[in-house]
Amino acid sequence: MIYRSKAPLRLGLAGGGTDVSPYSDMFGGAILNATISLYARAAIEPLQENKVIFESADRKEQLTCDATFPLPLDGKLDILKGVINRVAKDYGIPSGFKLTTFVDAPAGSGLGTSSTLVVTVLGAFAEWLKLPLGEYDIAHLAYVIEREDLQQAGGKQDQYAATFGGVNFMEFYDRDKVIVNPLRIKDKYLYELENNLVLYYTSTSRLSSSIISEQQKNVHDKKEASIEAMHHLKEQAVMMKEALLRGTIDRIGDILDYGFQHKKNMAKGISNSSLDDIYEAAKRAGATGGKISGAGGGGFMIFYCPQNTRYAVVDALSTFGGQVKRYHFTNHGLNTWTI
Repeated sequence: MIYRSKAPLRLGLAGGGTDVSPYSDMFGGAILNATISLYARAAIEPLQENKVIFESADRKEQLTCDATFPLPLDGKLDILKGVINRVAKDYGIPSGFKLTTFVDAPAGSGLGTSSTLVVTVLGAFAEWLKLPLGEYDIAHLAYVIEREDLQQAGGKQDQYAATFGGVNFMEFYDRDKVIVNPLRIKDKYLYELENNLVLYYTSTSRLSSSIISEQQKNVHDKKEASIEAMHHLKEQAVMMKEALLRGTIDRIGDILDYGFQHKKNMAKGISNSSLDDIYEAAKRAGATGGKISGAGGGGFMIFYCPQNTRYAVVDALSTFGGQVKRYHFTNHGLNTWTI
């Protein structure tokens, strides 16, 4: 038997950063995101021998170790080991196995790759071991593995986006309370958004945890400029929700620009001169707004290009050495199956 799973990556459209503690605990956070047709995939093949074989196909990394849990966290595929250790601790793992993974975007690219991979691997184990886990359970467990077990700084949106899928308005409160509100958006509005939203990979990656750690420190230290920026981003999520539901799609560029200007005040390193140059070039070519995906500092950027300006914007972006990535919005989150 092979137990397979896949979960979609996400575009954070508004509110990014307000899902991070302690801001979400103190003030409540709100994010609007949408999953796209780029995926993390996992497959588990049970083995007769008492071994764990890792094959990270996209990273071209392989590792074999004894199936003695917990596995050592030594800097080699620790994110996968973290999932395995938690599953072994909470549910037990009956035999050795081979775990094969693949992610359609590079780590550190701002599309939630790490969290989506955790959700995907959890899904494969849930399929194999017939674990009684619902959507909220898997998303929360993925969050616990990353933030508590592995001590990686970050927010909560990615785990829930990957698990639920679709376009969601998410609310975040203290005590790890999360409410996922799926949005029923007319097809023609989503088609227009997909047509007008250019996804651009800057060909750089970054360590999001360092940016997020500073953001958390700014809230702890009660730095007014950072906290005020997060208030504006929470407001941006509500503005984005209204634009999508009402079909005022061409407002989205201005809403993205509003968020981009405020997000840069949350922490140092969210933008830099190179990213600012790319952003301004896209605006000169016809984009009305955009943002850096994820925590910032590199990775993917998105630009809203009304009417038929996307072609001029794509031409302008071609001079920076990155890559425009085609995608579609997806309605489905985590899927698992057995063959």
